[in-house]
Amino acid sequence: MIEEFTIEGRNAVLEAFRSGKTIDKLYVQKGVSDGPIQSILREAKKTDTIVNFVERERLDQMSEEGRHQGVIAHAAAYEYAEVEDLLKAAEEKGEPPFLFLLDGIEDPHNLGAIIRTANLAGAHGVIIPKRRAVGLTATVAKTSAGALNYTPVAKVTNLTAVMEDLKKKGMWFVCADMDGESMYRLNLKGPIGLVIGSEGSGVSRLVKETCDMVASIPMKGNIDSLNASVAAGVLAYEIVRQRLG
Repeated sequence: MIEEFTIEGRNAVLEAFRSGKTIDKLYVQKGVSDGPIQSILREAKKTDTIVNFVERERLDQMSEEGRHQGVIAHAAAYEYAEVEDLLKAAEEKGEPPFLFLLDGIEDPHNLGAIIRTANLAGAHGVIIPKRRAVGLTATVAKTSAGALNYTPVAKVTNLTAVMEDLKKKGMWFVCADMDGESMYRLNLKGPIGLVIGSEGSGVSRLVKETCDMVASIPMKGNIDSLNASVAAGVLAYEIVRQRLG
């Protein structure tokens, strides 16, 4: 099920786009704008692929085959789902939706670990943003320990817009933040989205403002925060406890 992850060379990249393969990022050599490159850029625009214009040296470093011809694409290791698919999964199980929303997770090991937790906690899927976040790379797939085969991941352009849309469908959202109320005092039952922020800066302001509740994890140690994937696990299992209760 894992697809080729790095695609290089003009024909290979163009073919990948035309076959409908999900391309996460496209790297194009600066200053190169001939016909084939223009065709590739047109295809990238159609699918809203993130394009990075870089020096030739950068492409040489990234190249696995040494035949990049001024273009390298990063394809998703797995196919992405639609947000609707996640809701459908909940409906088929006769359960209120339980989704993970990740606001800018950049470490593939963290993303893989969170997808693994989401699967074990019975979540119906994971939503990640297109920009400033890691996609479904081979490392993510490996770290998820097979969970990617069962837990769908949707990739969206605008996290807050998706949250507003899901709110209209009866979902509500809780995000993890140190200045929130203790998670043990919150009612986390029903159709819920658990929002986890990035490793460095946490949940972004707009996403936080879109959440209905802010939950903090009680901490007694000497350092001030948990790793993002551990925080996701702790909060997810408080949601599981309440859903079981």
